[in-house]
Amino acid sequence: MESEISENISFSGIDLQGLPQTVAEIYDFAKNYKIWLFKAEMGGGKTTFISHLCDFLKVEDHVSSPTFGLVNEYMSTKVGEIYHFDFYRIKNEQEAFEIGVEDYFYSGNLCLIEWPEMIPSFIPDQFVLIEISLSNDQTKRNFKISKHG
Repeated sequence: MESEISENISFSGIDLQGLPQTVAEIYDFAKNYKIWLFKAEMGGGKTTFISHLCDFLKVEDHVSSPTFGLVNEYMSTKVGEIYHFDFYRIKNEQEAFEIGVEDYFYSGNLCLIEWPEMIPSFIPDQFVLIEISLSNDQTKRNFKISKHG
């Protein structure tokens, strides 16, 4: 997952009401990338962001974290198939290999990946990293988005 940052943006102090606009701006910044990595603490807002992103992309399916199934598939009227991964519970990278993670990542479809640090050897060279952290008042989020590769 180590690669050169080519461009980045950030947003500070975003609450739930401001999240849809932030999602739209982040999508505009990163729309040419198919691999989106999400890093945040447990409960830090990864799935909430992904849910708002899927709303923006006109996904009609229910969006939830695929914690136990590892991957959820959604259909977007804007971008086609979207794959949402959550690798928090895997014991080793072999589990990711067994679900065919490489096929998903190189499918040309948008892949949204929670806990990418659990599968570092499978991350393609070109990706967007979205880092989410709590703001000082603990009710808002800060976003740092960087393009890699």
